[in-house]
Amino acid sequence: MTAYEPPGAPGPAAPYDAVVLAGGAARRLGGADKPGVRVGGRPLLDRVLAACGAATTTVVVAEPRATARPVRWAHEEPPGGGPLAALDAGLRRTSAEDVVVLSADLPFLDEGTVRRLLDTLRGSDTPYGAGRPEGVLLSDPGGRDQPLVAAYRAGALRRELAALTAAHGGLSGLPLRRLTAALDLTRISDPVASFDCDTWDDIAAARARIREHGHVLDEWISAVKDELGIDLDVDTGVLLDLARDAAHGVARPAAPLTTFLVGYAAARAGGGPEAVAEAARKAAALALRWAEEDTPEGTPDADTGAGPDSRAATDSGAEPGSHAAPDA
Repeated sequence: MTAYEPPGAPGPAAPYDAVVLAGGAARRLGGADKPGVRVGGRPLLDRVLAACGAATTTVVVAEPRATARPVRWAHEEPPGGGPLAALDAGLRRTSAEDVVVLSADLPFLDEGTVRRLLDTLRGSDTPYGAGRPEGVLLSDPGGRDQPLVAAYRAGALRRELAALTAAHGGLSGLPLRRLTAALDLTRISDPVASFDCDTWDDIAAARARIREHGHVLDEWISAVKDELGIDLDVDTGVLLDLARDAAHGVARPAAPLTTFLVGYAAARAGGGPEAVAEAARKAAALALRWAEEDTPEGTPDADTGAGPDSRAATDSGAEPGSHAAPDA
């Protein structure tokens, strides 16, 4: 897959870093460990880390914990100093020109939304680095800004954080709006990706949506890949078609066994989407050949006399179905 390349940008795709704010007291959740709350079988933090998986460096501002993807850890000063202090601590460990800033409670954020934020930040009709916004953030269905679902120019963040520090003697306790009010921002409305989980009702709503028919398969595949440590995009349609062919043409238990063997064969062939597709193609063709043998077209027609007796008669020169008389 070819990475997005904004016109005039240097190189095939400009890198970005990510800062994920995963601290806070979660008072509306009764003090629960919100980043660790599971939605669709995965902790909220891991769901967010998957969405920014293409970042060169991902910094999580929180106490270290096990995560599905490698990250760097940071702590705000003073501890519990609020979102601006946490953002400053995370930003100090990044180096890319563009940075995605995210909270750790976004169950429906995905890579496509992160790309859209970055694409808008980098622009599509102006020279690279000129006349572009300093930040692009999502807004929720009520039109409220979501500054922790956003892409920013790192230089602009550092400039304004330094100004706020100078004006207030530090960043502790300052609200995010003090920062965003000083930036030139563009807004994108996205009622799904901007959904965050502040209450147990929000958690319940997110869990229910994930189990809807149109979402459950993709969510399950993503959860399995995270659980197994697999970072691989494959055509699930091809595998589902293979499972169907194996179940219908051979036997129902053949479906999971065949897809397992396809995965094993792809791994032995070096892995990757192409290896999976080739192994699936071979197994699907075999399943179809197997099924054809169980159809009338796949077996000899009794009326043609294509049996052992007819072959013997033909070889002796007699009519099919008759027996040659012995020589007198």
